[in-house]
Amino acid sequence: MVLKRGFYLICGLCSLFLGLLGIPLPILPTVPFILLAAFCFARSSERLHLWLMTHPWFSEALNDWDKKRAIRKGLKRKAYIVSGLSFAVSITIVPLIWVKVMLLCFAIGLGLYLRQIPELED
Repeated sequence: MVLKRGFYLICGLCSLFLGLLGIPLPILPTVPFILLAAFCFARSSERLHLWLMTHPWFSEALNDWDKKRAIRKGLKRKAYIVSGLSFAVSITIVPLIWVKVMLLCFAIGLGLYLRQIPELED
């Protein structure tokens, strides 16, 4: 039991770190890592799970996802805008054509993923 909780705790902390790193970096998706962190913390640390679920940056979106498996329309719009801008800047800056193509593929994949997530009214 201790080993399992330790595994979930380490995975949760790594996911949280990657999710926070994904805020400024377009390659790393923030939302899946934060959702994974919440899942892992629920199984390893009540304190960290409560902290994440009540954190001002993530609480509303996490609770919407937990209860309704959907996100707010405004948050979805922000995700489109921020990820679109960050991918556009990255594609413009990167000199290698294969990296530009890869980034464009990731951007399209993220856009398609966001599109299929149900929306809640703001």
